[in-house]
Formats: sequence, structure tokens, C-alpha cells
Amino acid sequence: MVDAHALIDDLRAEQEELAGLLTGLEPAAWSRATPAPGWTVADQIAHLAYFDRAAHTALTDPVGFDALLHKAMEDPEGFTKPAPVPPEELLPEWREAAGELRAALVEAPPGTRVPWFGPPMSVPSKTTARLMETWAHGQDVVDALGVRRRPTARLRHVAHLAVRARPFSYLTRELPVPEEPVRVELEAPDGSTWLLGPDEAAQKVTGNAEEFCLVLTRRRHADDTSLRAHGALAQEWLEIGQAFAGPPGDGRRPGQFDDRS
Repeated sequence: MVDAHALIDDLRAEQEELAGLLTGLEPAAWSRATPAPGWTVADQIAHLAYFDRAAHTALTDPVGFDALLHKAMEDPEGFTKPAPVPPEELLPEWREAAGELRAALVEAPPGTRVPWFGPPMSVPSKTTARLMETWAHGQDVVDALGVRRRPTARLRHVAHLAVRARPFSYLTRELPVPEEPVRVELEAPDGSTWLLGPDEAAQKVTGNAEEFCLVLTRRRHADDTSLRAHGALAQEWLEIGQAFAGPPGDGRRPGQFDDRS
């Protein structure tokens, strides 16, 4: 049974950690390019603010969300990158959007199905998706700023979502979804081991939890990590896997980042 309130607390912690990093950031740094082509630090936070607002709308105003959905269908590429906001307004705007979303998640009645740009989600699934997005776009920000983050136990949510989203990684590329499962064994930030997937699976991915999350959010290329794939399907998943909805994009090229040193 998922503890929705604990999950929302983890979302809050992920959002507040990134917001703390951005507090006091000099104006020029907001224009710094991130590893995502064409996206600045400001673009990354504007994206988070927009989709936190969209999720809040989905929870509280179904008619308003239908309008957002219609707009997205008219401009499927443009709506993911909102219009620029002055840096001095952007962080307060995102914090407000994030806080309102968390409040709506807490107040959602049990069994709520949240409409979205893909299939409707449960409240725990929506919370996990927003946490994953915050962490992944936060990675783009810290890469742009040249800083490192301490990995936390919250990565388990990202890893769990990545495993659940494995079929989507194939569907978004119009590839047949393999029937054979993949086992995942990860070294957690506290030194324990996270086990995901069926015990009996012959296909297996092993390695560091943070690296696994970086690869499955396409923020690192698998070649630049110490992850090991045991079996052809496991290797294929590391090459095409993604924990997020939407098209895969180009990801990161081999050699762009290597955090093993």
C-alpha cells in the first residue's frame, strides 16, 4: 500500500532542494545553457512551473484542463516550453505552483483519477511523476551550473517509475514490447540494495541507483556509467528506456558526461 502523504512529502523535499539551489542565483546564470539543446536554466524551471500548474488544474478544474489539453494538441511541441518569464519572477512563480499542486494532491479524495496528456493517473502515480520530472529537470540545472547533488532515498521513486514505464519506452518508438521481464538490482545511496522486477528474470540490470535514474531519464548515456546489462533485452532497455511520457528526444551522447572519476 502506497503512503500518499509520505510520497507528497518526498515531492516537497525534491522541489525545495532544487528551489534552494536556485535561491540567490545571479541573473546571468538563469540564461545559462543546459544540456538539453535550446533550453536554459530559466526554461527548465518555467517548464516545471507550467506542468505543476497543469497538474493542479487537472486535479481541481477538469473543464480548465480540457482547454489545456486542446491547446497542447494544437501545438504539441511548443506547449512543453512555456513563454519566458523574468528571472526575478520565475522562482516565486514555480514555488507557488508547486505548493498549490501539493495542497491539491493532499486534498484529493481516495480513488481520484487525475486526467493528463496521456492516460489518467492515480494520485500516487501523479505525485511520483512530478517528483521524477523535478529531479530530472533539476539534473539539467545542476549540470548547467556545474554543481553536484547528493543522491537521496527519493531516487527509489524514480527507479520504480522507470521500471513500470519500460513498455512505454518501446511504444513511443513504435517497437514491439518484449514479453520477457528485466530484473533490476541497484546499490542505494545508503548502501542497501533495491530489488525491482521478478526474482526469476534472466535479463538483469545491476549497478548504482543514481546512475540508473540518470540513464532512464536520459540525462546520461549508459556508456558513461558503471551500469551492467546482463542480456540483450536488458542492454536494449538501457539504450532506449525512459521514465517520462512523450517523445524520447536525443538524450545524451556517449562521452558527454562521465561521473565515475
